[in-house]
Amino acid sequence: MAATPGSTKRCVIWFGEPCPREKILLAAEGWQVRTVLPRQAAGIGMRANDQVVGVIDLRHHSGDELEHLEALASEHRHLPLLGIEPAAPHDDDARTHRLLSACRQRFAHPLDLDELMRRLATLDDDPAWHRTDDVFDCLRGESTAMLAMRATLRKFAPVDLPVLITGETGTGKEAAANALHRLSQREGHPFLAINCGAIAPTLLQSELFGHERGSFTGATTRRQGLFENAHRGTVFLDEVGDLPMEAQTSLLRVLQEGTIERIGSNQPIHVDVRVLAATHVDLEQAIEQRRFRSDLYYRLNVLHLSLPPLRRRDGDIELLARHFLRVFRAHHAVRARGYTSAALQAMSRFHWPGNVRELLNRVQRAAITTEDELIDCADLGIGPSADALARDPAGNRIDREALLSCLAQSRYNVSACARLMKVSRVTVYRLCRRHAVRLDTLR
Repeated sequence: MAATPGSTKRCVIWFGEPCPREKILLAAEGWQVRTVLPRQAAGIGMRANDQVVGVIDLRHHSGDELEHLEALASEHRHLPLLGIEPAAPHDDDARTHRLLSACRQRFAHPLDLDELMRRLATLDDDPAWHRTDDVFDCLRGESTAMLAMRATLRKFAPVDLPVLITGETGTGKEAAANALHRLSQREGHPFLAINCGAIAPTLLQSELFGHERGSFTGATTRRQGLFENAHRGTVFLDEVGDLPMEAQTSLLRVLQEGTIERIGSNQPIHVDVRVLAATHVDLEQAIEQRRFRSDLYYRLNVLHLSLPPLRRRDGDIELLARHFLRVFRAHHAVRARGYTSAALQAMSRFHWPGNVRELLNRVQRAAITTEDELIDCADLGIGPSADALARDPAGNRIDREALLSCLAQSRYNVSACARLMKVSRVTVYRLCRRHAVRLDTLR
């Protein structure tokens, strides 16, 4: 029977080869089995509400296959894992031990099937076993830019060094930070995020590093800050370029010495955290303007992960649009089930100044408001062509997104954009000034 939208599938990812009887028993208990052989590349993508468990089967592997199996287990360490001990001692006992130590429970050879089924039956009562989402669910895409970004992210994740994540607003910087944490050895410990630009400068120091009782007006109790609460985990500092100078100095101490001091105290406190930082501003320019410390920049920028804007991700716009609609339909009773060809063409031409976040918002809004089964340009708020969006500026107002879309289609050539919009070049320049569009920056 096919799963209905919102239903939960129970899946076993078997790293190795289960015997026929094991497959039959698992299937009888409602477990779907996916077999992943040691030398097989495995990209495991499940729906958000699927329940997934991994089984590391060491019974029949030769020594040279253990290295590949260990790489697979490391790649999918976010899964809850069960281990089956080898049938005979391996030459590489150290690697075997590492594989089994990563498992939450291990079974001796020969496998006690009754015990395995009992353990699997208890998963429904154990929230820690439920898979909430794929580690790359928010970073999906098949464009060259995204494949390269994800490959870089996987290289950086196990290296316990700071990472500076850059990219335009809406490209998924926090999702990338979360993936770095979940694929690292710190997974299972806190991942705490803070937007440095969303908190008043007078409060930010206390939020990050805590304060002692009586250290300032209103400090009636001692308070631990973000770094203390994230001990042994990861701290993600979004919009790190907005940190005030005092907080920059304290952050530099964390990176250099691994210590913090609460406000009102001179007693250093050791914290073990990995710092991930993100910004959409040019920090080197901020250094020149003396708004950001150069020594802090070099400490944060040990590893650099750049997220591409949506307009430079060839083919990903349609892929993401279909994915967002499919996920939305799984949780909401809406009529929309796809897109018209005109809508798909308009989305591919649109500039997407808000990137993936904007695409998600437009898709969800269109899915709710459309009266048809196929979402059209009007539902998305994106015109099928420039002349349908651009009108006489003395009459109907041309919005900023329409202007950016036309500029992108004309490769930021003003004359070509004017012809596309059926207005004069002077009008294009006037619209750019009105909407604060800087052509030199876009080019």
